[in-house]
Amino acid sequence: MQKRKNFMPGLVLALAILLVGTSSVFAQVQITDCMACHNDTTVITGKQTGWSESMHGTGESYGRGTSASCAGCHSGGGFSAMVAAGLTPDTVEAGDPKPTRQDCRACHQIHTSYTNTDWALETTDPVVLYAFEEVTYDGGKGNLCANCHQPRRTIDAADPNDNIAVTSTHWGPHHGPQSAMLLGIGGGGDVVGTISPHAVLVKSTCVSCHISENGAHTFEAVEASCTGCHPDADGFDVGGVQTEVAALIAELGELLVAKGLLDEEGHPVVGEYPSAQAAALWNYIMIEIEDGSLGVHNPGYTKALLEASIAAL
Repeated sequence: MQKRKNFMPGLVLALAILLVGTSSVFAQVQITDCMACHNDTTVITGKQTGWSESMHGTGESYGRGTSASCAGCHSGGGFSAMVAAGLTPDTVEAGDPKPTRQDCRACHQIHTSYTNTDWALETTDPVVLYAFEEVTYDGGKGNLCANCHQPRRTIDAADPNDNIAVTSTHWGPHHGPQSAMLLGIGGGGDVVGTISPHAVLVKSTCVSCHISENGAHTFEAVEASCTGCHPDADGFDVGGVQTEVAALIAELGELLVAKGLLDEEGHPVVGEYPSAQAAALWNYIMIEIEDGSLGVHNPGYTKALLEASIAAL
């Protein structure tokens, strides 16, 4: 018992020296700092609830993060590592051996200061869209999203016979071309687009429209974000744009199936096609399968691409 009595004061002293002497951020944290987030409000759980129902919080696509070519966007941890290293999705050299979904830590600076400044975004720097030459997306807080919500490729140039090869059932710009759509670029064919008003007039672009004022994180578009400019808006079909675009998409899809470029399940059919027809397939994939806004992101460019594609078929 005597040995134990002498040991305990030494242990306490050692712990005290460790806590006082360390230079780590954690040792300097006060309990009141933690309570800025960890308290009896719904500041965390409210966001978690919405996120758990979102595309970022569900599904199995995060498993693709074990691949180097996918890790930067499919894994939350891979995204954080990519941003910290100043890389783009196409320059990540290693997969994430333990991929995660795009959770709080993917987008926010969680537990770096242990204060409520940890809600700050990982990055809001302008984003160079790597599939294009000298194109930069600068949409405020939405720049965080554009790191991944950009095309991975543009459509190939036609060969000497004016054909373009559709090389796989995953052919197309790849997931998330929303930033390019907002800028009026990335489509196939000769259509020259213009930048969307939503990329110019909406201060934080993606974040302004997909995060509600109460901070809900379902990432569904928020109707209240429209009414500042469209006071009479009742839903997102402002001026009937979504109705018109949906009809054009349906018409184009039927034509592509009839021509044998698109199968009944909505996948491109591998083959070699006249460049105008391949461009029509590319635009269908970009607008219907990948962008998913039914024209809201860039009404004029979306309709121009669809109309040109229908005419080509």
